[in-house]
Amino acid sequence: MKPRQKRIALIVAGLVVLGIAATLVLNALNSNIALYISPTDVAAGKAPQGKAFRIGGMVKEGSVKREADGVTVNFIVTDTEKDLLVAYKGILPDLFKEGKGVVAQGKLADGGTRFVASEVLAKHDENYMPPEAAKAVGDAHQRAADNKAKAEATGAAGTAPATPATAEKSPLKTGY
Repeated sequence: MKPRQKRIALIVAGLVVLGIAATLVLNALNSNIALYISPTDVAAGKAPQGKAFRIGGMVKEGSVKREADGVTVNFIVTDTEKDLLVAYKGILPDLFKEGKGVVAQGKLADGGTRFVASEVLAKHDENYMPPEAAKAVGDAHQRAADNKAKAEATGAAGTAPATPATAEKSPLKTGY
């Protein structure tokens, strides 16, 4: 074999080893990724079935129920639009409280009506909420505001036209 052929064979072997290593790393990363899903998305059926993912939002006030064994806790996570029951067996973080932000990692159970968490993460200061949870809560508030505006527009369309007396009292009157 000539020196040139040896170099080409060495380069090809190196590329093959590099390709195998990259494939193994990407496969390992892909199997450990936990997607974030909001309670609204879970209710809409967008959650992966049988795969671990993260859910986040606020712990609903008055929803934390502790079992007699002392380590099993059930609570509701809400994004202010939809709620999801979460079951967790373990020690909760010290900062876990009702009305505060939380992210839980686990899987759906009972046909998608209950989320069994393997890990629960709480906020770490009073102003922090995970970016995904903040976005989900913001989106839920936006949808609620849009629905309210549509309802008001529909309700306003069904009312009687403004009379001159009501037009004068309107703060939106024009023609100044």
